[in-house]
Amino acid sequence: MVLYLIGLGLFNEQDITLRGLEAVRRCSRVYLEAYTSILLCGKEKLEALYGKDVIIADREMVESRAEEILDGADAQDVAFCVVGDPFGATTHTDLQLRARERGIPVRVVHNASVMNAVGACGLSLYRFGEAVSIVFFTDTWRPDSFYDKILANRRLGLHTLCLLDIKVKEPDLAALARGRVVYEPPRYMTINTAIQQLLEVEERRKEGAFSNSSLGVGIARLQADDQQIVAGTLEQLLEVDFGAPLHCLVLAGDLHVTEREMLEFYMMGTTDGCGCGNASGTQQES
Repeated sequence: MVLYLIGLGLFNEQDITLRGLEAVRRCSRVYLEAYTSILLCGKEKLEALYGKDVIIADREMVESRAEEILDGADAQDVAFCVVGDPFGATTHTDLQLRARERGIPVRVVHNASVMNAVGACGLSLYRFGEAVSIVFFTDTWRPDSFYDKILANRRLGLHTLCLLDIKVKEPDLAALARGRVVYEPPRYMTINTAIQQLLEVEERRKEGAFSNSSLGVGIARLQADDQQIVAGTLEQLLEVDFGAPLHCLVLAGDLHVTEREMLEFYMMGTTDGCGCGNASGTQQES
Protein backbone atom coordinates (compact mmCIF):
# COMPACT_ATOMS: atom_id res chain seq x y z
CA MET A 1 0.00 0.00 0.00
CA VAL A 2 1.02 3.64 -0.42
CA LEU A 3 1.35 6.91 1.46
CA TYR A 4 0.37 9.65 -0.97
CA LEU A 5 1.70 13.17 -0.48
CA ILE A 6 -0.73 15.29 -2.49
CA GLY A 7 -0.48 18.97 -3.31
CA LEU A 8 -3.79 20.84 -3.28
CA GLY A 9 -2.74 24.07 -4.96
CA LEU A 10 -3.39 27.51 -3.55
CA PHE A 11 -7.05 28.46 -3.65
CA ASN A 12 -9.92 26.02 -3.14
CA GLU A 13 -11.04 22.42 -3.56
CA GLN A 14 -10.98 22.70 -7.36
CA ASP A 15 -7.22 23.24 -7.53
CA ILE A 16 -6.33 19.61 -6.87
CA THR A 17 -5.04 17.82 -9.98
CA LEU A 18 -6.98 14.99 -11.59
CA ARG A 19 -4.18 12.62 -10.59
CA GLY A 20 -4.36 13.85 -7.02
CA LEU A 21 -8.15 13.53 -6.89
CA GLU A 22 -8.04 9.96 -8.17
CA ALA A 23 -5.46 9.09 -5.52
CA VAL A 24 -7.51 10.67 -2.71
CA ARG A 25 -10.59 8.72 -3.70
CA ARG A 26 -8.62 5.45 -3.50
CA CYS A 27 -7.40 6.14 0.04
CA SER A 28 -8.92 4.78 3.25
CA ARG A 29 -7.84 7.85 5.25
CA VAL A 30 -7.32 11.42 4.09
CA TYR A 31 -5.38 13.96 6.17
CA LEU A 32 -5.22 17.71 5.56
CA GLU A 33 -2.10 19.43 6.88
CA ALA A 34 -3.42 22.64 8.38
CA TYR A 35 -0.64 24.70 9.90
CA THR A 36 2.03 25.61 7.32
CA SER A 37 -0.61 27.18 5.09
CA ILE A 38 -4.38 27.30 4.56
CA LEU A 39 -6.77 26.74 1.68
CA LEU A 40 -9.23 29.55 1.09
CA CYS A 41 -12.18 27.20 1.56
CA GLY A 42 -13.49 24.99 4.36
CA LYS A 43 -12.75 21.28 4.66
CA GLU A 44 -16.42 20.51 4.08
CA LYS A 45 -15.91 21.47 0.43
CA LEU A 46 -13.02 19.06 0.20
CA GLU A 47 -15.13 16.32 1.74
CA ALA A 48 -17.96 16.94 -0.71
CA LEU A 49 -15.58 16.61 -3.66
CA TYR A 50 -13.62 13.66 -2.29
CA GLY A 51 -16.66 11.75 -1.04
CA LYS A 52 -15.00 10.96 2.29
CA ASP A 53 -14.07 12.50 5.62
CA VAL A 54 -10.99 14.69 5.91
CA ILE A 55 -8.91 14.52 9.10
CA ILE A 56 -7.25 17.80 10.12
CA ALA A 57 -3.55 17.26 10.86
CA ASP A 58 -2.31 20.11 13.05
CA ARG A 59 1.30 20.87 14.00
CA GLU A 60 1.19 18.61 17.05
CA MET A 61 0.02 15.62 15.03
CA VAL A 62 2.48 16.07 12.17
CA GLU A 63 5.54 16.87 14.26
CA SER A 64 4.90 14.78 17.39
CA ARG A 65 2.38 12.10 16.42
CA ALA A 66 3.30 11.30 12.83
CA GLU A 67 3.05 7.59 13.60
CA GLU A 68 -0.75 8.00 13.74
CA ILE A 69 -0.70 9.01 10.09
CA LEU A 70 1.61 6.16 9.09
CA ASP A 71 -0.13 3.43 11.10
CA GLY A 72 -1.95 1.16 8.69
CA ALA A 73 -0.40 2.72 5.59
CA ASP A 74 1.34 -0.62 4.98
CA ALA A 75 -2.09 -2.22 4.53
CA GLN A 76 -4.25 0.57 3.08
CA ASP A 77 -3.59 3.68 0.99
CA VAL A 78 -3.36 6.88 3.03
CA ALA A 79 -3.39 10.46 1.68
CA PHE A 80 -1.59 13.36 3.30
CA CYS A 81 -2.82 16.51 1.56
CA VAL A 82 -0.80 19.72 1.63
CA VAL A 83 -1.77 23.24 0.58
CA GLY A 84 0.47 24.20 -2.32
CA ASP A 85 3.09 21.56 -3.10
CA PRO A 86 4.04 18.70 -0.73
CA PHE A 87 7.66 19.82 -0.50
CA GLY A 88 6.99 23.46 0.33
CA ALA A 89 7.86 22.70 3.98
CA THR A 90 10.58 20.47 5.45
CA THR A 91 8.04 18.78 7.75
CA HIS A 92 6.67 16.89 4.79
CA THR A 93 10.12 15.63 3.81
CA ASP A 94 10.42 14.25 7.35
CA LEU A 95 7.11 12.40 6.98
CA GLN A 96 8.37 10.83 3.75
CA LEU A 97 11.57 9.68 5.45
CA ARG A 98 9.61 8.16 8.35
CA ALA A 99 7.40 6.27 5.91
CA ARG A 100 10.35 4.85 4.00
CA GLU A 101 12.01 3.77 7.24
CA ARG A 102 8.89 1.66 7.85
CA GLY A 103 8.99 0.24 4.33
CA ILE A 104 5.90 2.17 3.21
CA PRO A 105 6.06 3.26 -0.45
CA VAL A 106 5.56 7.00 -0.99
CA ARG A 107 4.11 8.63 -4.07
CA VAL A 108 4.04 12.38 -4.57
CA VAL A 109 1.49 14.34 -6.58
CA HIS A 110 2.82 17.86 -7.12
CA ASN A 111 0.84 21.07 -7.54
CA ALA A 112 1.29 24.84 -7.76
CA SER A 113 2.81 26.58 -4.74
CA VAL A 114 3.70 30.13 -3.84
CA MET A 115 7.29 29.33 -4.83
CA ASN A 116 6.36 29.25 -8.51
CA ALA A 117 3.01 31.06 -8.62
CA VAL A 118 4.70 34.22 -7.30
CA GLY A 119 5.72 34.77 -10.91
CA ALA A 120 2.19 36.14 -11.40
CA CYS A 121 3.49 39.50 -10.18
CA GLY A 122 5.63 39.82 -13.30
CA LEU A 123 9.05 39.12 -11.82
CA SER A 124 11.04 36.29 -13.40
CA LEU A 125 11.45 33.18 -11.27
CA TYR A 126 15.00 32.86 -12.62
CA ARG A 127 15.87 36.12 -10.88
CA PHE A 128 14.78 35.14 -7.36
CA GLY A 129 17.34 34.39 -4.68
CA GLU A 130 16.83 32.49 -1.43
CA ALA A 131 13.35 32.84 0.05
CA VAL A 132 12.96 33.92 3.68
CA SER A 133 10.35 33.54 6.41
CA ILE A 134 9.25 36.52 8.51
CA VAL A 135 7.89 35.52 11.92
CA PHE A 136 5.77 37.55 14.31
CA PHE A 137 7.89 39.62 16.69
CA THR A 138 7.13 39.47 20.39
CA ASP A 139 8.20 41.71 23.27
CA THR A 140 11.13 39.41 24.00
CA TRP A 141 11.87 37.76 20.63
CA ARG A 142 12.65 39.83 17.55
CA PRO A 143 14.79 37.59 15.31
CA ASP A 144 16.57 39.05 12.29
CA SER A 145 18.31 36.02 10.75
CA PHE A 146 16.39 36.65 7.52
CA TYR A 147 18.21 39.97 7.08
CA ASP A 148 21.51 38.44 5.96
CA LYS A 149 19.76 36.42 3.25
CA ILE A 150 17.90 39.46 1.96
CA LEU A 151 21.15 41.45 1.95
CA ALA A 152 22.94 38.69 0.01
CA ASN A 153 20.15 38.62 -2.56
CA ARG A 154 20.20 42.41 -2.82
CA ARG A 155 23.95 42.46 -3.50
CA LEU A 156 23.42 39.98 -6.33
CA GLY A 157 20.51 42.00 -7.74
CA LEU A 158 18.06 39.18 -6.98
CA HIS A 159 14.46 39.34 -5.80
CA THR A 160 13.49 37.98 -2.37
CA LEU A 161 10.24 36.18 -1.64
CA CYS A 162 9.19 36.79 1.96
CA LEU A 163 6.84 34.15 3.35
CA LEU A 164 4.80 35.55 6.22
CA ASP A 165 4.07 33.87 9.53
CA ILE A 166 0.79 32.15 10.36
CA LYS A 167 -0.20 31.02 13.85
CA VAL A 168 -2.79 28.25 13.93
CA LYS A 169 -3.67 26.33 17.10
CA GLU A 170 -0.89 27.96 19.10
CA PRO A 171 -1.07 27.26 22.87
CA ASP A 172 -1.65 30.17 25.24
CA LEU A 173 1.54 30.11 27.30
CA ALA A 174 -0.02 31.83 30.31
CA ALA A 175 -2.79 29.22 30.47
CA LEU A 176 -0.28 26.44 29.88
CA ALA A 177 1.74 27.63 32.87
CA ARG A 178 -1.41 27.16 34.97
CA GLY A 179 -1.86 23.63 33.68
CA ARG A 180 -4.62 24.43 31.18
CA VAL A 181 -4.37 23.84 27.44
CA VAL A 182 -6.00 26.82 25.71
CA TYR A 183 -5.34 27.76 22.10
CA GLU A 184 -4.94 31.32 20.85
CA PRO A 185 -7.12 32.54 17.96
CA PRO A 186 -5.51 32.03 14.53
CA ARG A 187 -3.29 34.90 13.36
CA TYR A 188 -1.99 35.57 9.88
CA MET A 189 0.77 38.11 9.30
CA THR A 190 -0.16 40.94 6.95
CA ILE A 191 2.12 42.57 4.42
CA ASN A 192 1.87 45.75 6.49
CA THR A 193 3.16 44.04 9.65
CA ALA A 194 5.95 42.37 7.70
CA ILE A 195 7.12 45.72 6.30
CA GLN A 196 7.04 47.33 9.74
CA GLN A 197 9.20 44.54 11.11
CA LEU A 198 11.58 44.67 8.15
CA LEU A 199 12.10 48.40 8.56
CA GLU A 200 12.65 47.96 12.28
CA VAL A 201 15.44 45.47 11.57
CA GLU A 202 16.99 47.75 8.93
CA GLU A 203 17.01 50.58 11.44
CA ARG A 204 18.87 48.31 13.84
CA ARG A 205 21.28 46.74 11.33
CA LYS A 206 21.81 49.71 8.98
CA GLU A 207 23.50 47.60 6.28
CA GLY A 208 21.33 48.75 3.38
CA ALA A 209 19.39 45.59 2.54
CA PHE A 210 16.30 47.76 1.95
CA SER A 211 14.72 51.05 2.95
CA ASN A 212 11.43 52.96 2.91
CA SER A 213 12.00 53.66 -0.78
CA SER A 214 12.82 50.08 -1.80
CA LEU A 215 10.51 48.56 -4.40
CA GLY A 216 8.26 45.80 -3.11
CA VAL A 217 5.32 43.78 -4.37
CA GLY A 218 2.53 42.81 -1.99
CA ILE A 219 0.53 39.74 -2.96
CA ALA A 220 -2.65 38.61 -1.20
CA ARG A 221 -4.76 35.48 -1.78
CA LEU A 222 -2.62 34.26 -4.65
CA GLN A 223 -4.69 32.32 -7.22
CA ALA A 224 -8.02 33.33 -5.64
CA ASP A 225 -10.75 35.12 -7.58
CA ASP A 226 -9.98 38.28 -5.60
CA GLN A 227 -6.22 37.94 -5.85
CA GLN A 228 -4.53 41.26 -5.05
CA ILE A 229 -1.14 42.40 -6.34
CA VAL A 230 0.20 45.87 -5.61
CA ALA A 231 3.69 47.19 -6.37
CA GLY A 232 5.25 50.29 -4.84
CA THR A 233 7.80 51.45 -2.34
CA LEU A 234 7.68 49.82 1.07
CA GLU A 235 6.45 53.12 2.46
CA GLN A 236 3.58 53.16 -0.04
CA LEU A 237 2.66 49.52 0.58
CA LEU A 238 2.34 50.24 4.30
CA GLU A 239 -0.80 52.24 3.48
CA VAL A 240 -2.53 49.52 1.43
CA ASP A 241 -5.31 47.38 2.87
CA PHE A 242 -4.54 43.93 1.48
CA GLY A 243 -7.58 42.33 3.07
CA ALA A 244 -7.95 38.72 4.11
CA PRO A 245 -5.05 36.22 4.23
CA LEU A 246 -2.85 34.74 2.96
CA HIS A 247 -0.23 37.42 2.23
CA CYS A 248 3.34 37.36 0.95
CA LEU A 249 5.82 40.08 0.04
CA VAL A 250 8.48 40.32 -2.65
CA LEU A 251 11.46 42.64 -2.25
CA ALA A 252 12.48 43.47 -5.81
CA GLY A 253 16.09 43.31 -6.91
CA ASP A 254 17.45 44.64 -10.20
CA LEU A 255 14.74 44.73 -12.85
CA HIS A 256 14.95 43.51 -16.41
CA VAL A 257 13.10 45.78 -18.82
CA THR A 258 10.34 43.19 -19.25
CA GLU A 259 9.90 42.88 -15.49
CA ARG A 260 9.66 46.65 -15.18
CA GLU A 261 6.96 46.75 -17.86
CA MET A 262 5.00 43.99 -16.12
CA LEU A 263 5.20 45.71 -12.74
CA GLU A 264 3.68 48.85 -14.27
CA PHE A 265 0.35 46.97 -14.33
CA TYR A 266 0.48 46.68 -10.55
CA MET A 267 2.22 49.92 -9.60
CA MET A 268 0.40 52.18 -7.17
CA GLY A 269 -1.00 55.29 -8.81
CA THR A 270 -1.41 53.76 -12.28
CA THR A 271 -4.63 52.60 -13.89
CA ASP A 272 -3.50 51.24 -17.26
CA GLY A 273 -3.33 47.58 -18.23
CA CYS A 274 -5.78 45.48 -16.25
CA GLY A 275 -6.53 48.33 -13.85
CA CYS A 276 -4.90 46.59 -10.88
CA GLY A 277 -2.19 49.09 -10.06
CA ASN A 278 -4.27 51.27 -7.78
CA ALA A 279 -4.44 50.95 -4.01
CA SER A 280 -6.99 48.13 -4.19
CA GLY A 281 -4.78 46.11 -6.51
CA THR A 282 -7.42 43.52 -7.29
CA GLN A 283 -6.48 41.55 -10.35
CA GLN A 284 -9.18 41.05 -12.94
CA GLU A 285 -9.30 38.12 -15.33
CA SER A 286 -8.19 39.16 -18.80
